[in-house]
Amino acid sequence: MAFGGAQASYINPVVPFTGMIEGGLQDGHKITIIGTVLPSGGNRFAVNLQTGYNDNDIAFHFNPRFEEGGYVVCNTKQRGSWGPEERKMQMPFQRGSSFELCFHVQSSEFKVIVNRNLFMQYTHRVPFHRANAICITGIVRLSAVSFQNIHAAPKQPACFKVQFSPAACFPPKPRGRKPKPPGIWPANSAPITQTVVHTIHSTPGQMFPQNPVIPPTVYPNPVYPLPFFTSIPGGLCPSRSILVSGTILPSAQRFYINLRSGSDIAFHLNPRFDENAVVRNTQINGSWGSEERSLPRGMPFFRGQSFSVWIVCEGHCFKVAVDGQHLFEYCHRLKNLSAISNLEVGGDIQLTHVQT
Repeated sequence: MAFGGAQASYINPVVPFTGMIEGGLQDGHKITIIGTVLPSGGNRFAVNLQTGYNDNDIAFHFNPRFEEGGYVVCNTKQRGSWGPEERKMQMPFQRGSSFELCFHVQSSEFKVIVNRNLFMQYTHRVPFHRANAICITGIVRLSAVSFQNIHAAPKQPACFKVQFSPAACFPPKPRGRKPKPPGIWPANSAPITQTVVHTIHSTPGQMFPQNPVIPPTVYPNPVYPLPFFTSIPGGLCPSRSILVSGTILPSAQRFYINLRSGSDIAFHLNPRFDENAVVRNTQINGSWGSEERSLPRGMPFFRGQSFSVWIVCEGHCFKVAVDGQHLFEYCHRLKNLSAISNLEVGGDIQLTHVQT
């Protein structure tokens, strides 16, 4: 199965990370990595497009090294033996800064794009379709690894499934608290015109659905100025998803995520550390409705720690997951989903990643 419109993103995968590329690489495939280079702990990181979970056969080895002024090594490994290195004596990454790294697969070469700028091209030494896995190691923290086929028309999968990854492939991320039981997002029973595949995992490295119709817009930035405000191209619709990631300030009192419909707020998500609550509400014509506060477990946000909030719009509700765990559903109070076309984020956090 080609991953053109079907393979979902890996969200917050733990490094070292290895994930499968469904169907293997094909001409026109694009892999996008959103992450941050760690300020210390080593001098290198690497991205390998390889065959399987071992590193005997690597079609493309991309290896930035913060040594001797900074440079990038590229190579291919066949049957355990490296070929001649290609070095680019330029460093497009900065320690402590976030980045967007894209690999475009073309018939004769890989194109590497860093922060929306073409960085280099690497001519294929082996048939690229042999590569069916991506491996990332070294001094990086990952927010997302996503997949797209820019040559293929979007496809609608024929069924709705919930799947779990093998735990051995994605080790749990230490969070300083007890591990949580797997959370499952049940299939939506409300009538919608199309169904999609939602692949949900219970550990870091989980995959969530990408919108099969509208490609996601990713805003990479080290730290966003707050409050942050952006449009949602085309507005919301069933299966449309939004990802917000960041770090909560050590002295945080509150922060919020608003999905806006004009001057109204269709969905207000408001974690409050001063009340130990996660408040949800809707504001119409300047007036707030009744608050929703119930949770299936304790406060999922922690001062001084990173977080990821994934909001999936369904036909009758928003489904919200925090750090890969389903948290609650919020039934729509504003029914015109396509008019919900703006995202707003503010409060006591550092905002590092937004995907709409």
